[in-house]
Amino acid sequence: KGKKIAYVPGTMHHILLLETLGKAGLDPAKDVQLIRIDFFDMGQALSQGTIDAFCSGEPYPSVAVSEGYGRILSYPYYDDSVGTINAGILTTKDEIANHRDMVQQLVTAQAQSTEYLKSHPQEWLNKASEFGTAAKVLETASSNIELSWDMNEQYIKQATMLAQQMKDLGVITNVPDMNQLIDLSFVEQTRKDLK
Repeated sequence: KGKKIAYVPGTMHHILLLETLGKAGLDPAKDVQLIRIDFFDMGQALSQGTIDAFCSGEPYPSVAVSEGYGRILSYPYYDDSVGTINAGILTTKDEIANHRDMVQQLVTAQAQSTEYLKSHPQEWLNKASEFGTAAKVLETASSNIELSWDMNEQYIKQATMLAQQMKDLGVITNVPDMNQLIDLSFVEQTRKDLK
């Protein structure tokens, strides 16, 4: 209560932060001060004392621990209601209608890459470290990073629950029809391609 907490509006982390505050009996509008700070700048703000905490994806929490200016309070995923949904490949209906084979190639390539990196974790960490985060930090962070591509009905259920939570929290005004938003046919074909 009374702390300054950094967040990025409209992100999964924003939703998790609002849920965490609610579960702790704190009103995000009254009991804490939420401060908009980009993920890349949260660590610096924490290390300088501009904020007291942040909610972010990896590797930023692990960097804070590694560099000695932060500690991880929780990984607020709660239960399987939302799970670890974070990202997906998005395109338009026109792109699917006009270039379905190309979209399928992209989805299959992403799945092949994901499976390769899961089977070769050291190569994953070495390649990821080329973007500027030390491999040792990434090794710590990797236990909180899920490499996945295989969306299914459970994924759609979790995405729907996430969207409902976003609506309940006022982040979005309507829950989209996930069966219209998520086209599992590409994943289904990818499963066949990978056999």
